[in-house]
Amino acid sequence: MNVRESARFAVRGVLANKLRSLLTMSGIIIGVSAVIILVAAGTGASATVQKSISSLGSNTITITPVSTGAGGRTGSRGGGGGGFGGGGFGGGARVGTAGGPGGAAPGTGTVDNGTRIRTPQLTLDDAEALVDPTLAPDVVSVAPVVSASSVTATDNGASHAVATFTGTSPSYLVNDNDTVATGAAFTDTDYTSRNRVALLGTTVATALVGGDGSAVVGQTVQFNGVAFQVLGLLGAKGSSGPQDQDDRVVAPLTSVQDTLTGYGDVSSISVKATSAGTVDAAQAEVTTILADRHHVTAADPDFSIFNPSSILAAVTATTSTFTLLLGAVAAISLVVGGIGVMNIMLVTVTERTREIGIRKAIGAQRADIVGQFLLEAVLLSMCGGLVGVVIGVAVGQLSVGGFQLIVAPYSVVLAFGVSVAIGLFFGAFPANRAASLRPIDALRYE
Repeated sequence: MNVRESARFAVRGVLANKLRSLLTMSGIIIGVSAVIILVAAGTGASATVQKSISSLGSNTITITPVSTGAGGRTGSRGGGGGGFGGGGFGGGARVGTAGGPGGAAPGTGTVDNGTRIRTPQLTLDDAEALVDPTLAPDVVSVAPVVSASSVTATDNGASHAVATFTGTSPSYLVNDNDTVATGAAFTDTDYTSRNRVALLGTTVATALVGGDGSAVVGQTVQFNGVAFQVLGLLGAKGSSGPQDQDDRVVAPLTSVQDTLTGYGDVSSISVKATSAGTVDAAQAEVTTILADRHHVTAADPDFSIFNPSSILAAVTATTSTFTLLLGAVAAISLVVGGIGVMNIMLVTVTERTREIGIRKAIGAQRADIVGQFLLEAVLLSMCGGLVGVVIGVAVGQLSVGGFQLIVAPYSVVLAFGVSVAIGLFFGAFPANRAASLRPIDALRYE
C-alpha cells in the first residue's frame, strides 16, 4: 500500500465521524491560537514599553543633582533629601551651629557631625564644560534645563495650569526627540537675545484656544502674568501612564530665568551621545568631567545620570522573559490537545479492530496499518493547527489594553510545527497498538 492510499484511508477515517473529529481538533485549535495570541500580547507590550522609553531619546542621558556627604555624613529626622538645583544653594556649608557641635539646627533634620556637606547643584558652567570635543568626544549636544513650578497659562479669559514648564536651549528638542508640528522652534538667537517665546504642547494649546490648538501659534500667551509669544506647537507624544506628556511648555532658558525662576542652578542637564552605541562611553566621559569639577569621586558623586539604554535593555530582558512565560503557559493547552488526539485514536482503533483484522488477513503489512492511523492523527493535528493559526493571526491584529498586539512570525511557525509533532507523538502509540493486533484475534473481535 502506498502513501497516497494510506492518506485516502486516513481522510475517510476522519470524515467518518465529523463531529468527533471537530471536537478532537478543538484542543489543538485552542492550543495553537493561544500560543500565537499570548506571544503577540507579550510582543506588543514589549514594543509599547520600548517605544515609550525610546521617546525619551535612546542615545540621550539626563544628569540631575543628588545629595552627598562629600566625605562626611548627614543624619535626618523624618527623612531629609537633597534639593534639585534651586537657586541659592551653596557648596561646602557647615550646618548645625545651633546647639553646639553635634546639635541639630533649628527647623532642620540635619545633624552636624563635624564634616562638610555638599549641597547638590548643577550649573550652566557644568553644561558648558561638557561640550568639549577633547574630554567628551562622544557627546554631540548638551542642553541645560530649568523647571518653573506652579505656572498658569492664560489667553483671552481661558486658563490652564501647565504641568511642566521647561526652560532650555534649542538643542533640547533634538536631545528629547521632539518635533514641532505647527510653526517653528526657537533658535540660538532667541536664546542669546533672551526673547520671550515659547513652544506649547497640544494639551496646553487646546485648553487655551480649543480645536487642534493650532490657532494659538503667533499669539501672545500669559504665563503667570508674563507675556510670551507662541512660536509653534510641539508634536504629540501621548500619555505615559497617568502623566500627560503633551501638557507642557518649552521656552528659552534665558527668558525663563528672567521671568519665572530667577538665576541660579539648573534642574538638570540633557546630553546626547553621538549614537546609541556610544551612550555608555558618553556617560563615562560626563561622569569624569563633573566629578572633577565638583571635587567628588565617581563612586560617591553629587549627581545622578539616567541612561535610557540601560533601562531599555532591562525592560527588553524582562518582557522577553514574560513573553516566553506566556508562550509556555499556552503550550500546555497544546499538550492537552495532543492527549485528546491520542484518546480518540485509541477509541478509533478499538472501534475498527475487525477492519484491521480483515486488512491484515488479506496481506496488509504492519507499516501499512501504522501509516494509516498515524496519518489520521497527523491530519487531525494539522487541520486543528491551521484553524488555530488563522484564529491566532486574526486576533493578533486587535488592540487590547491600550497597546497593539504584534504577531511574531516565529510563534506561528512554532505553534503549527508543534501541533504536527504532537500528532506524530500522540498518534504513534495508537497506530502501533493497531498494527500489533493478531489477525485471528481481530477477526473474532465483536
